[in-house]
Amino acid sequence: MTPAPAWWRHAAIYQIYLRSFADGNGDGIGDLAGVRAKLPYLRELGVDALWFNPWYVSPMADGGYDVADYRDIDPVFGTLAEAESLIDEAHGHGLRVIVDLVPNHCSDQHPWFRQAVADEPGSRDRFWFVPGKGAHGELPPNDWQSYFGGPAWTRITEADGTPGPWYLHMFAPEQPDLNWEQPDVRAEFEDILHFWLRRGVDGFRIDVAHGLVKKPGLPDAGPDPDPTDLPYQDVDEVHDVYRAWRKILDSYDGERTFVGEVWLPSPEQSARYLRPDELHSAFNFDFLCCPWDAAALRDVIDSTLTLHEPVGAPPTWVLSNHDTIRHVTRYGRADTSFDMGDKRLADPSDVTLGRRRARAAALLTLALPGGVYLYQGDELGLPEVQFLPDHLIQDPTFVRSEGRDRGRDGCRVPLPWTAAGETLGFSAGGASWLPLPAEWARWSAERQDADPDSFLRLYREALRLRAELFAPLPETLEWLDSGPDTVSFARSSGVRCLVNAGTDPIELPAGTDVVLSSGPLEDGRLPGDTTVWLRPSK
Repeated sequence: MTPAPAWWRHAAIYQIYLRSFADGNGDGIGDLAGVRAKLPYLRELGVDALWFNPWYVSPMADGGYDVADYRDIDPVFGTLAEAESLIDEAHGHGLRVIVDLVPNHCSDQHPWFRQAVADEPGSRDRFWFVPGKGAHGELPPNDWQSYFGGPAWTRITEADGTPGPWYLHMFAPEQPDLNWEQPDVRAEFEDILHFWLRRGVDGFRIDVAHGLVKKPGLPDAGPDPDPTDLPYQDVDEVHDVYRAWRKILDSYDGERTFVGEVWLPSPEQSARYLRPDELHSAFNFDFLCCPWDAAALRDVIDSTLTLHEPVGAPPTWVLSNHDTIRHVTRYGRADTSFDMGDKRLADPSDVTLGRRRARAAALLTLALPGGVYLYQGDELGLPEVQFLPDHLIQDPTFVRSEGRDRGRDGCRVPLPWTAAGETLGFSAGGASWLPLPAEWARWSAERQDADPDSFLRLYREALRLRAELFAPLPETLEWLDSGPDTVSFARSSGVRCLVNAGTDPIELPAGTDVVLSSGPLEDGRLPGDTTVWLRPSK
């Protein structure tokens, strides 16, 4: 098997949540035309690749992660021909294209599931249709709970009106889980890989990569389950799927790649997905969830490098994504620890403090060895929109939790491109699918482009210097002695990254010159919540 492509080992990947990036036709929803118009912006930003959240035909019960047709583009985003043109145009700008693949489940509007509900011969075998428990099958087949809240089972009604079996959905009821024990399911997704690879995509981000295969017999999880041995995730046979997929990917020219959404409690479990004949890399959720604390940051960086070294996979670093509270808001809280299940954010967040720390975190992240992911709006320093009106929230977790979980829409609000207009340049129409706060005008790309001290200009310069100073280097770093509230390391180029995660200013090391700083220095000292890149004085 070929190792991870050289470009992938140090890539800066920009995540595009299509509905919220840019609207090209004025209907209030982001689309392919909007992205195509912004390709020069993305090239100037300095990223290497674009990762698109699902753009497939979908009823949008879960923002496109309920796929009804894996081989076509949803009309709200554009057409397949437009996607093919976008891929070609992105390549012309030196940008690679990664597309989301959703293999754990499909939409309840997918032809396969419709056939299954109609009980066409053999169709139910592609899903998990199971008789219920109880005298009349009125109880779910087991105790599994949906990640979105409530039971992971829904009962169907047969064509004659009688109660039928239950089907499994680890997410929303509109997202039935596929049965990966069935050969035609495996064959279908192998063909889907070929379909998009032939159209020039450079790789795939695999949704819920750890969850495809379930334990035989679908046993109960139990009242106090072992998180490292759950019956609906990390079942050994899932690795057979990725070994087969890796052979397909390696058969194409052009250094294609996989990244897995692998969220598991044990580092040893995660490492198995990164063996040389499986996935090239996986998201680093431990780093994403890490609080703004020097000791915690050092620990998670160390553990990440230790995890990846034996399997030879490049580490990855990420601060926010489409499922999580934006890190500007997390870092502005009194308690910066982060529970992925906590979407309510009842405690206040200091946006000024959060943006200061987010600038510092950006320079830390971009100095680390390996790949880095930017979620759209990170480069603008956008906070979470914490208080969307209930009637506007579309995330299914809000409904299934009866409002206890505010869901993920707060990090999916459209981007502000200009300082004027109802949608701040997101759409030429009069509205957007989620409203942009009026105060975001000050953080629009237009205003930040003109401000040399802005978030956007910091990201551009950091990405430019990263490619020059760090990207070609091996995935190693040397820890340097520093104070208790600091993170300090050197890369092979001799450039040093120093983070002051405390509150008091510290002296800069003697014999060094500043390359880039996340904020102004104070009489030659590094203030709290600030990161600086240094090089030896000439």
